[in-house]
Amino acid sequence: MYPLGATFDGVGTNFAIFSGVAEKVELCLFDTAGTETRIPLTEQNSHIWHSYLPGIQPGQRYGYRIHGPFDPQYGLRCNPAKLLLDPYAKAIQGDLDEDESLYSYHFDTPEDLTRINDLDSAPHMVKSVVINPYFDWGNDRRPQTAYNDSVIYEAHVRGMTNLNPNVPNDIRGTYAGMAHPSVIDHLTELGVTAIELMPIHQFVNDSFLLKKGLTNYWGYNTIGFFAPHNAYSSSGDYGQQVNEFKSMVKSYHAAGIEVLLDVVYNHTAEGNNMGPTLSFRGIDNQEYYRLVDGDQRHYFDTTGTGNSLLMRSPHTLQLIMDSLRYWVTQMHVDGFRFDLAATLARQFQEVDKLSAFFDIVQQDPVISQVKLIAEPWDLGSGGYQVGGFPASWSEWNGRFRDTTRDFWRSQPSTLPEFASRIMGSSDLYQSDGRKPVASINFITAHDGFTLNDLVSYNDKHNEANLEDNRDGESSNRSWNCGVEGPTDIEDVADLRARQRRNFLSTLLLSQGVPMICGGDEIGRTQGGNNNAYCQDNGISWFDWNLTQEQQELCDFTSKLIHLRRRHPVLHRRRFFTGRKAGDTSHTVPQVEWFDHTGAVMDRADWENSHALSVMVFLNGHDIVETNVLGEPLVDNDFLLIFNSYYEPIQFTLPSDNYGDKWQLVVDTFRPHGPQMSLGAGFVVTAQPHSFLLLEGASR
Repeated sequence: MYPLGATFDGVGTNFAIFSGVAEKVELCLFDTAGTETRIPLTEQNSHIWHSYLPGIQPGQRYGYRIHGPFDPQYGLRCNPAKLLLDPYAKAIQGDLDEDESLYSYHFDTPEDLTRINDLDSAPHMVKSVVINPYFDWGNDRRPQTAYNDSVIYEAHVRGMTNLNPNVPNDIRGTYAGMAHPSVIDHLTELGVTAIELMPIHQFVNDSFLLKKGLTNYWGYNTIGFFAPHNAYSSSGDYGQQVNEFKSMVKSYHAAGIEVLLDVVYNHTAEGNNMGPTLSFRGIDNQEYYRLVDGDQRHYFDTTGTGNSLLMRSPHTLQLIMDSLRYWVTQMHVDGFRFDLAATLARQFQEVDKLSAFFDIVQQDPVISQVKLIAEPWDLGSGGYQVGGFPASWSEWNGRFRDTTRDFWRSQPSTLPEFASRIMGSSDLYQSDGRKPVASINFITAHDGFTLNDLVSYNDKHNEANLEDNRDGESSNRSWNCGVEGPTDIEDVADLRARQRRNFLSTLLLSQGVPMICGGDEIGRTQGGNNNAYCQDNGISWFDWNLTQEQQELCDFTSKLIHLRRRHPVLHRRRFFTGRKAGDTSHTVPQVEWFDHTGAVMDRADWENSHALSVMVFLNGHDIVETNVLGEPLVDNDFLLIFNSYYEPIQFTLPSDNYGDKWQLVVDTFRPHGPQMSLGAGFVVTAQPHSFLLLEGASR
């Protein structure tokens, strides 16, 4: 009966599928010519339909037909004319077309539910595949990088490798391409510790995109929660994609880089009531999907994609947990980023961090030990939940993104919140015992402008998406630095380059866990498109023919990452404690805030709505941290000087109580300038829209 799915044991294969509404279940086997053999599953226990078939080998294609009630107004949608994917399929072969047979209604009368579509979908349907679970992992070891030491790099399998001249043509855009030494060497030299892959679960292209000649490039449209997407395989889709993915993971682990997956457990590719019947809908619609009370023809949708999974269903929860456990134990991935994770917390109407899903994750001996990252919002009521997830989770910190963008485009009254964000956002996470690693800091991600476009465009330019530029976020908190789009004006180009360095410096020298959007380190542009989800082309792909300026930006990014990784005070495990109100002693606190005169900031300074600059002292001699052996970690002190004002500001360095000598190690205005040595009380000029980092020599 267990495990669910198709399990090959070396002699034969056990097939098992759940359906609480089925009256009859047929296992459908397909030979190489596409001829179908139907085998009734007569064994049934606790709504698990199962059978062991000797002689069934890896590579065997299969599907299911579910016989049962079809009454959509009560949420019942069984239709044996539709071949269904195994929800537990470890591999999926083929690609969907848009044939009418895939739907349970007729295109000419879509609202007529009495006229069921009984066209056989098998000739047009992708197939589940029996896989060989055996793989030589050798001495594979998980890097298990400490969270506070992590630097995450968000990447797309096709986008990162499809134009890479160092990757052979036949493996570009694939798992093998991602594992190519030139790709791994780039990430290793950059200094990242984890790669976060955009969705690689088997996904489906949306029909409305295909009709426009576009595709679902991002892949947030899952249909197979156990299967690596077959289009990313260079070796075949009869199960070969599984070993190719495993080989990729093994290569990254050998380089000391973790592999995280961006996973979409909030909805499936079957869409709303007008979507196709591919798997869950035909197996047990009521058990897998959240239906609208009073009219179960329709789906409750907090994701904007047509449906939401039913998070109070034990079988849905089991599916998700079995999938997560499979990717950790069998595919050796190191963690997950959960798309629209607020939907996973909706056991009923509201978002609830005490919901069953989080309870199960917390108690699971496998899943609770890997990195868990939430996108802490969805599109439903009360869906914005930054700071609201359980203690064992980290979150994409949207407030870090928004505040940092506002600060560097010189918005008033941003300094107090900016100070909180660069110190790890204790106001969001500390009250329930969470640490700075709860904050996944980012400036840009796949969804929105690239870093280059953030400083080059005031407005989105999504015309290529063929929606008359209506799609995508209209409020980007971006600044084009004076000209919309590409320009030859030297002053504008210089300011944009400086702003890119400012953003990267802020991201990589803030407390919390930084996430770089892949390609930002080389100044990748999407031509102002801030919603390139459907652009599987040069708009989204990385162009690896770097200009000198792009290579210099990459070198600058690498310098910042390695600087961060060398110094514990720049990525603490605990929040800083500052000077208490009224404390006028000469004791040096863990963090101190100065205005440009070198005076400690007071309430009036913080309440000044026009304050656009600050100098921050980080005490490396009192970081109260230990290494894995329990030995104290003592670091150098640092001064961080931020100036988002449009004129230069002279900063007087603090008294020798904070340090005698300071070395200028980062200047975003003069990135190749001399590393000057300065004494206590000296004056240093922060140029307009610039950042300075000074490292203390002694105290």
